[in-house]
Amino acid sequence: MLTIIIRSIIIYLIVLLVFRLMGKRQLGQMQPFELVLTLIIADLATIPMAEVSVPVLHGIIPLLTLVVLHFLLTLLTKASTWFSKVVSGKPVIIINPKGIDYKAMKNLNLSTDDLFGALRECGYFSIDQVQYAIMETNGKVSIMPKAQNAPATNADLKIKTTESFLPITLISEGKLMNENITLAGLDEKSVQKIVEKEGGGKIKEILLLTVDKTGQSYIQTMKGEGKSFQTKEVGA
Repeated sequence: MLTIIIRSIIIYLIVLLVFRLMGKRQLGQMQPFELVLTLIIADLATIPMAEVSVPVLHGIIPLLTLVVLHFLLTLLTKASTWFSKVVSGKPVIIINPKGIDYKAMKNLNLSTDDLFGALRECGYFSIDQVQYAIMETNGKVSIMPKAQNAPATNADLKIKTTESFLPITLISEGKLMNENITLAGLDEKSVQKIVEKEGGGKIKEILLLTVDKTGQSYIQTMKGEGKSFQTKEVGA
């Protein structure tokens, strides 16, 4: 009995260390590869706890191996946009100003009931209230409401509003988002011009650069503070 208690304490401490090393994301915030690793770790941890015939080391080594694998996958997803899309997927717009994107819903294997359930969880009960809805890579739905339906609505305050537009990420952690750059109607030269004009230096030094349809932009370097600005490059 004492042996089982000691083994359980050892495995518990190792699993606790593993999850501390993996970060502080909640279950619903995990990427697919992180969720798979979590499930495997939970299963591996129970074996040396319950089976006295299995050496404790045979339980610890696989757990530590998974930690190393987790760090390798995390580094690869940060280093390669292509690898990140393969492993974690990419955000998908399921509602746009024209309405529900049925093709995107079908690809994600979502029903309208699933969609309305996700909207209600975000506090919206009608498609008319939503400008954009995005299925994130962790399975959560993010909502950009229409201007008149935003919290502390401008409609209630009788303030004239313009429609909101979805910011497009042009640079993320020093890497150009080529698909997004094309979507914004820009090219690499235009992005470099924006970076230089706003004092960002080199592209590899930019933590984040976004722009929307109106030219409203945001830039932040790896070591500096972020700032908003207006660019004329969009639609130029």
